Amino acid sequence: MIRPFRHKGLKKFAETGSAAKLSGAMVKRIANVLRALMGATRPEDMNLPGFKFHRLKGADKDRCSVWVTGNYRITFAWDGNDAVDVDLEDYH
Repeated sequence: MIRPFRHKGLKKFAETGSAAKLSGAMVKRIANVLRALMGATRPEDMNLPGFKFHRLKGADKDRCSVWVTGNYRITFAWDGNDAVDVDLEDYH
């Protein structure tokens, strides 16, 4: 389960399938990442080929990241069996 989303466009896409607030070039990749997050029961389940999974450092050390495209990453924290505070971020 994913709860809650930080990025409004990402939330709308996950709930309704509407990609109106997302770049068209990223939609397929975002869908793949969200599907994987929905099936994950721990952060390490996201360590899939091509996802470039890693834990963040410093102030965000409780968050993880997977690659979407270019500078964009989906970041998330973990609570029990659920991804929480899921966000779509531009790293640079």
